[in-house]
Parts: sequence; structure tokens; C-alpha cells
Amino acid sequence: MPFVPNHLSVLGIIHTAISILAIIFAIIALLRYGKITPKTFFGLGYIWLTVLTCLTALPIMKTGHPTPGHYLAVIILILIPIGVYANKIPGLKKAADYVQIIAISTTLFLSMIPTTVETLTRLPINHPIASSPADPKIQVGLTAFAVIYLFGVTYQLLKLRKTKKRLGQQH
Repeated sequence: MPFVPNHLSVLGIIHTAISILAIIFAIIALLRYGKITPKTFFGLGYIWLTVLTCLTALPIMKTGHPTPGHYLAVIILILIPIGVYANKIPGLKKAADYVQIIAISTTLFLSMIPTTVETLTRLPINHPIASSPADPKIQVGLTAFAVIYLFGVTYQLLKLRKTKKRLGQQH
């Protein structure tokens, strides 16, 4: 059997590569535009790569049954169309831009949960940083991402509100 790092299947390797690209696209979108929006190349790239990440995650079952990561993938697959099509959802016209920011940002945060767990329990290959998903090191990482998420979403929403006020739009 050929060497496969940390016992990843071919699908696992493809899934991991796509997920890393999705996160890179999200970071570029956030740095360049201050938000992830389907109106930009990097925002749209993040969205499509995230959909592919979720779809490739669903058949991966190292425990033989669905895990919390599978449920997160389903939640992300529900949030993405809400974020992308918020402006077309009846009754959301005034709040659509806010809903889009919250929904898309939440997909990135939720993506970071399995990313953190898998990375810290697999790397470095010979001696992973964390011994299991319950390891306190993982909890520290997840707490950090939760704080970043809350500050990031709050910043984006305040920035949007300020922009809408400046342009004389209702919020």
C-alpha cells in the first residue's frame, strides 16, 4: 500500500485540498473587501469551494457513521444559499445585506471547527498537537475562532450600517 499521510483516503486528500483552497479564498476576500460576498471572484470562489468541501466530506466516515462534522457540513450547505440569495428572500429586503454577512461568515466559522480538530489531531504526523477532539488545546483553538468570528461579524455589520447611513439607505 502506498504511503498516505496520516491514513487519509484519496477522497480525504481531495477534500482537504479543496477545503484549504476555500479558506485561502475566504481570507483573501476578507482582507481585500472586508467581507465574503458572491459578487467578487474570491467570495464566489470561497462559496463554490465550500460547497465542494461539504459534499466531499459527507461520504468520509472514519468512524463508520456520521459525526458532528457531517452535521456541520449540512448546516453550511443550508446557510450558503441563504447568504447568496438573501436579497431574493421575501421579507428580507431591508435586512438582506446583514443576513448575507451573518450567513456567509457563519459558514467560515463552522468550517473552522472540523479544520481545527482535524489539523490538531493529525499534525505533525509523528506527534499530533492534540490527542483527541476533547483535548484542551482544541478547545483553546475553537474559542479563539469563536472570538474572531464574533468580532469579525460585528465589525462587518457595523461597517455595513455605517455605509448604508452614509448612502441614505434604510437598515
